[in-house]
Amino acid sequence: MKAKRFPLDPIEKAPRRKLAALQLERLKWSLKHAYEKVPAYRKKFDAAGVKPKDLKTLADLAKFPFTAKADLRQNYPFGMFAVPMDRIVRIHASSGTTGKPTVVGYTRKDLDTWTSVMARSIRAAGARPGDKVHVAYGYGLFTGGLGAHYGAEALGLAVIPLSGGMTERQVQLIGDFKPDIIMVTPSYMLAIADEMEKQGLNPKKTSLRIGIFGAEPWTNELRKQIEARTSLDAIDIYGLSEVIGPGVAQECVETKDGLTIWEDHFYPEVVHPDTGEVLPEGEKGELVFTSLTKEALPVIRYRTRDLTRLLPPTARSMRRMEKITGRSDDMLIIRGVNVFPTQIEELILKQKELAPHYVMEVTKDGPMDHLTVMVELAPGAADASSAAKLQHQIKSYIGVTADVKLVPISTIERSIGKAKRVVDKRPKGA
Repeated sequence: MKAKRFPLDPIEKAPRRKLAALQLERLKWSLKHAYEKVPAYRKKFDAAGVKPKDLKTLADLAKFPFTAKADLRQNYPFGMFAVPMDRIVRIHASSGTTGKPTVVGYTRKDLDTWTSVMARSIRAAGARPGDKVHVAYGYGLFTGGLGAHYGAEALGLAVIPLSGGMTERQVQLIGDFKPDIIMVTPSYMLAIADEMEKQGLNPKKTSLRIGIFGAEPWTNELRKQIEARTSLDAIDIYGLSEVIGPGVAQECVETKDGLTIWEDHFYPEVVHPDTGEVLPEGEKGELVFTSLTKEALPVIRYRTRDLTRLLPPTARSMRRMEKITGRSDDMLIIRGVNVFPTQIEELILKQKELAPHYVMEVTKDGPMDHLTVMVELAPGAADASSAAKLQHQIKSYIGVTADVKLVPISTIERSIGKAKRVVDKRPKGA
């Protein structure tokens, strides 16, 4: 008989005072480590007129300069590493489609830390001893699948590694191996559910109890739809490779009210996206992380481009962050109006006649930008007034004029990992 729950780490329930003292101690170490071992950090700190000894309180972190993806690219490949190469045990690189790849590295201790926070995350999602975990995150260039894999194995769970793609095989193995948990992007979970229905299977009748979804912004409306369609608990996970990988923050199954940040390893701030000013807890802005324990690649005030707000603790004694439904990188500016794909998604999901498969196409209409939203009809739904209704809602709630085209089922390309929501056909430099 399965035990009900794994025990928590003591720090997950520690008093705030104890946690803050640990954070300050670790933050002092991390700043000193970065300054002394990474010339790029030394140069940035010196230019800002600050040194590690200037940190007396946690609030003093605001004096220190930000790190951005550009810093990592400028120091390609290994210029941001803070340890000799003989201590590096793993190196990952991004795809580099927009320039030089972003490179991250790990020591053995870093991998142990990552394993620990990932195991903590899977446990918080509701994992039980004896569970099997189907990992459909990528095992390729960046880090998702390997981090998930290590964490699940550390808990003593059986891991079924598949990565993205091969959707028919994913469905076959879910049926044959009967996993309890699936780790996947929400958009790819929809593709798996579509494939099940195509094969005459009921997505509600699988062995799956929990879905741990991450790697792309998604809305609570999509959560409701996935849960209704699959009968599993859809739980959010957060991470990014520059900070460590998945497992930086995790939603707890007992509350499902935002993601608990593992603050003993990652110190969060939310700043104004334009000014960089640190915002009070509860105000929405850009999420910034500082690593507290990383050896190979310390990150100091790393700008994630993810938009969220910090919230007080609930299920654990560590603070939460609101579910991320947008990134500043994803934002489109259409005729002066800021538009996020998830805003469109939320409106689509409010209409039962529409399926959660859509793509936004941006073109030029003379000197003006033009937005077309292509969305599939739900199975068995009639065309009727769905397009006009969605068009009206986009104008009313978002403030931009868009054409809406309803397309047949399976017209929109299915996700095999991260969904591609925007096709920008505007001339380069326009």
